Amino acid sequence: MRTHPKAAVLLAATVLAGAAGATAAQAAPTAAPAPSACRPANHLAKITRAPGSAGHRHYRVTLTAPRGYEPCRLAGSPADVRFPAHGSALALSPGRYGDQRTAVVLGPGHPVHFDIQVPDTRHGTAADGASFTLRAPGGEIPGTSFADGPLTVAPGTLVGPVRRGA
Repeated sequence: MRTHPKAAVLLAATVLAGAAGATAAQAAPTAAPAPSACRPANHLAKITRAPGSAGHRHYRVTLTAPRGYEPCRLAGSPADVRFPAHGSALALSPGRYGDQRTAVVLGPGHPVHFDIQVPDTRHGTAADGASFTLRAPGGEIPGTSFADGPLTVAPGTLVGPVRRGA
């Protein structure tokens, strides 16, 4: 059997090109999944005053996730809510209200919020923000989130469930 020199060169070049392509494909890093927007370091939280209701002041805590984070699901009211004032936590443990099972999505372009409802009394205490643990449909998300913004809290303060929108 006789091999033509041009065919041998073409065959050798094809084999080498295929081997180089396979090596390059193996060496290319695979894209790691984006980190979850629900992790405390991966979202921003801000407290703003919201319209009041009969006998209550309301504050809205809005969570947003910048680009580059994977959307995630939250459900219910945050847990372990604390209110700092001048570097110290106030001795107040708020309760919860509302549906604790409906899931919402937090991610880039999908902000969520929850309500802090405070009885309208003269005995409120000023706070600088809030710290809290977010909850997913399957349980708490590890870590503590922080929201900045002034608010006044009082005994009887309640925290509502996370809802869609800002």
